[in-house]
Amino acid sequence: MTALVLTLVFGTASAAYAEQDGSVPEPEVECVIDDPRLEELSGLAADSTHLYAVNDGGTRLEVAILDEDCRVRDLITAPTDPYDVEDLALGPDGTLWLGDTGDNRSRRETAALHALSRDGTSVLYRLTYPDGPQDAEALVVDREGTPYIITKNVLGSSRVYRPAQPLTSPGPTPLEEVATISLLPTGTPGGPVGPAGSVLITGAALSHDGRVVAVRTYTDAYLYPVADGDIVAAFSREPVRVPLPHEKQGEAIAFTPDGTLLSASEGRGEPLRSVPNATDLVGGTSVESEPESETRKAREAGGSAPAEPAEDDSGLGVVPSFVIAVVVAAALVAGLSRRRR
Repeated sequence: MTALVLTLVFGTASAAYAEQDGSVPEPEVECVIDDPRLEELSGLAADSTHLYAVNDGGTRLEVAILDEDCRVRDLITAPTDPYDVEDLALGPDGTLWLGDTGDNRSRRETAALHALSRDGTSVLYRLTYPDGPQDAEALVVDREGTPYIITKNVLGSSRVYRPAQPLTSPGPTPLEEVATISLLPTGTPGGPVGPAGSVLITGAALSHDGRVVAVRTYTDAYLYPVADGDIVAAFSREPVRVPLPHEKQGEAIAFTPDGTLLSASEGRGEPLRSVPNATDLVGGTSVESEPESETRKAREAGGSAPAEPAEDDSGLGVVPSFVIAVVVAAALVAGLSRRRR
């Protein structure tokens, strides 16, 4: 019964993202990640010489360095015991940032970031949200070194936070909400919870040239054009959707220096996949001449974004949020019985 209701609810609401113009390529398998130390792969990052991966959980900070065949060639570790690492980002100076932001039950007093150097030294930054505990699995670090944390919301409306003042160690440093990301369900197959997984943000990445920021769900990636390094403004623009079908529990995403998009899933023996030249998919979007949106003007004025009615191509309108909440909650209970600490 739950599966039937999910199909009816999300099938109706997904029409806005259902159409593709054929210009988005399908992901290609690069290699298979079969190391038991990455069975719960949660974050990826890449530079010109290495691919970095982080596993969910563990009792110390640990980043694996992978070769072109997805084999672990080395580990960068630090003795700090994290709570729930969910994503990995590469800072402009080469620092590896681990997003210790998982909070399935929304009970943590603080979230955390760990800045891990290649020599194994690390710095802990504790963070507090302005509106109470949040569950977040996505981290982006911009070209100035500012981290952005993106929450995981079952209704498809995720919040974006950044530090409200310079980071201090151990902190806590207060966060401020700077944007929201609203997604509609899609028909892309995959993930552990069926159609509900297509609105749950599980990872993020910034391209090396800084002109594209990506967020991913269990089933799709969304590429937003960035102008003048302004990630906040980027999230108010229309993204390009890149389907990432048939990933068991897709949480990891990264860009290589040449603009290739990489994605991977939790689970031993899952593939690392690529979408070559993904940054070029948003190359035709003009962000310099884009008119200022009412949403952005409202945020810059310190207010709330104006509410806009959402409709699909059928003309029926999106299902009320309380219905979606009930259905998604049922799916999550059934599909995510294994809880992280």
